[in-house]
Amino acid sequence: MMMRLRYTPISTAHKLVITGLACLTLGACSRDISDLENFVAETKTKYVGSIEPIPEFDPYQVYNYSAFEERDPFLQKQREDEEQQISSQSGTQPDRERRKEALEYFPMDALTMVGILEQRGSVWGLIKDPDGTIHTVKPGNFLGENFGEIIRITESEIEILEIISDGLGAWIERELALSLGE
Repeated sequence: MMMRLRYTPISTAHKLVITGLACLTLGACSRDISDLENFVAETKTKYVGSIEPIPEFDPYQVYNYSAFEERDPFLQKQREDEEQQISSQSGTQPDRERRKEALEYFPMDALTMVGILEQRGSVWGLIKDPDGTIHTVKPGNFLGENFGEIIRITESEIEILEIISDGLGAWIERELALSLGE
C-alpha cells in the first residue's frame, strides 16, 4: 500500500502571521545599546593599568669545581662504612632487633609522669602520652625515641638512660629524668 502526500499551499493569513513574527523578532534585536557602549568606554578610560618592567637579573657566573680529590658528597656508601667502623669501636649501641614498646613512638618531651603505684614491694610509674592514655611502666621498660630505658622509679621521678647518636656514627649514653607533673 502506497501512501500519497498531498501538497496544500500556505494560506495568505498564515503568511501574514509568519511575516509579522519575523518582523517582531528582528525588531527586538535592534534595541538601543548606547548606554552599554558608554559604560564600556568609561571603564576603559577609568581603569588604565601599567605593567611593571621586567626585573633585571645579574648575568650567570660560571663556577669551576676544583675539589676533585675530595670525597664525593653524593656517595652515601662510604659514610655508612665509616659509621659502622666507629660504632663497632665504641661499646654502646642500641638493640635494633628488639621489638619497640608503645611509649617508644613518642618524643620524650611529650610524655608526662602522673604518679606511681606501689604494691608488695614493686613500684610502677604512671606515664601519660600525648593522646591522654596512661601507661604503667617499671624498670627495664623503654620509652622515648632515643632508646630510653627506665633505670629507677622513685616517688618524684623516673630515671631514664638514653642512647643517642653523636652524629658521627658513635653512640653516647645520656641520663635524664621525668619528674612528677612535668
